[in-house]
Amino acid sequence: MRMNRREPLNCYRRINRQEALRRIISTLANKNEELQHFLESVNSTVSGLQDESCKVMSELEVELEQLSSALEERGAHLRDIIKEEKQRKEAELQRQLSEGKFALLSCEELLEFANQTLTVTNEEEFLTAAKQIKERVTMAPAFRLTTRPMVSENMSQFTVDFSAERAGLQRLRFLPVPKPPEIDVSSCVVRDNTITVAWQPLSGPDCSGDGGGGPIECYELEYRKTNNDSSLRAAGEACWERVCDIREPLVAVSGLKFDSLFVVVRVRARNKAAAGEFSEPVALETRAFNFGFDAVTAHAELKIHSDTVTWEPQGVKGHDTRLRGKDTKSRSATPSPNKTAGSRVGRDRFAGESYTVLGDQEMSGGSHYWELRPLADWKSFSVGVAYRGSLGRFDQLGKSAASWCLYASQWLQSSLSAKHNNRAKALDWPLPQRIGIYCDFDNGDLLFVDVEKLRLLHCFKTKFSQPLIPAFTVWCGGITVATGLQVPTFMGNFLTTNRSLSNLSQ
Repeated sequence: MRMNRREPLNCYRRINRQEALRRIISTLANKNEELQHFLESVNSTVSGLQDESCKVMSELEVELEQLSSALEERGAHLRDIIKEEKQRKEAELQRQLSEGKFALLSCEELLEFANQTLTVTNEEEFLTAAKQIKERVTMAPAFRLTTRPMVSENMSQFTVDFSAERAGLQRLRFLPVPKPPEIDVSSCVVRDNTITVAWQPLSGPDCSGDGGGGPIECYELEYRKTNNDSSLRAAGEACWERVCDIREPLVAVSGLKFDSLFVVVRVRARNKAAAGEFSEPVALETRAFNFGFDAVTAHAELKIHSDTVTWEPQGVKGHDTRLRGKDTKSRSATPSPNKTAGSRVGRDRFAGESYTVLGDQEMSGGSHYWELRPLADWKSFSVGVAYRGSLGRFDQLGKSAASWCLYASQWLQSSLSAKHNNRAKALDWPLPQRIGIYCDFDNGDLLFVDVEKLRLLHCFKTKFSQPLIPAFTVWCGGITVATGLQVPTFMGNFLTTNRSLSNLSQ
């Protein structure tokens, strides 16, 4: 039976069409799910819009009712003032009317008596009557009475014009912006690579520029690094970092790298409608030990990338599993000094089996701190300090009097030791994943700490005679270094304990 040649072709086409149809179905299903999520989102937004509209309308009605009550209360107060002034003036005028009527009656009686006296013919009676008239005129109320009203009918001092208030009511659209807070510099703290910023809280009539504006809901802090504290408003404000939704007049920003001399901070308040202006910026000093890797000194098989050093042997694929076997004694990836010396670039580059790189900043005084973390695939590394001028190209850390280091290895078996001047002291402690290095040049202290477990691994006590440089050795794997760190507060406990033991030994 002959097989139809068209059948495989038709089968192939059917498979292709089925696959294409499956892709279309998958696309439609994804689009269907996307549309359902979209409709749910729109419905949720509509519901939220309705709720939010009811909320703001309710708040508006409350505000309008309070405004109407305040207006009515103020109107009643002004009416009472006008009534009180009217009553005072009326009482004064009534008093003057009573006194005037009494004086007029007295004056009319005296005038009639004087006219009658003029008709008296007896000389003695006339003189007596005249004397009485004179005395009565002197004491008459008419001559002691002020003959002008003590108050006027004018009440123009109580004229009102609320056009400005009406205009103000017509402008009531948004809440006033809060005033800038004032940073309390004396309460700001810089410690353990954390800045704690405090400011005076805004409350009461001072929370906005015109005495109103509603309560402060939260604060916002912005900070940026700078090396100059005299030009706080200089260019570069686009680099501000922001911390939002701060509910208290204090915030701590942790985990910072202090790679500048100062951190400039500013804060502003926000009410339910708007954010105010930022406060005057304040510069907080953030001195710390910063350094990078000096690529010129790096062994040719060490690769530097930012704060990371990795070992990438030449001539062999990096991290080849063959390097992890016991048959690596041929050292095909470890050129000898004689073979590599001529090919190195620059006389400062380490060579041979000294897979070393130095830092680019010296230490000639003061206290310094940095940390090291091994990468996941590490096998061996050393970290410490050295006299740069006394360390040869082929010198390994800890093998001479010019270097001090902590050596860690998990090649074949785990080991941890402190090395100096070709002497090693084994340390009975698990291999740490985060090592802190503290160097006090003036006191001759070099401490290595397991930061995660807060354990002092080893301490070198000596007298440094030359400027020191951070030094690192990496073989198989890599390390990452954290700089820009302040001396952490927990180092104080190690230093106190170490110096106490030193005094006891002496």
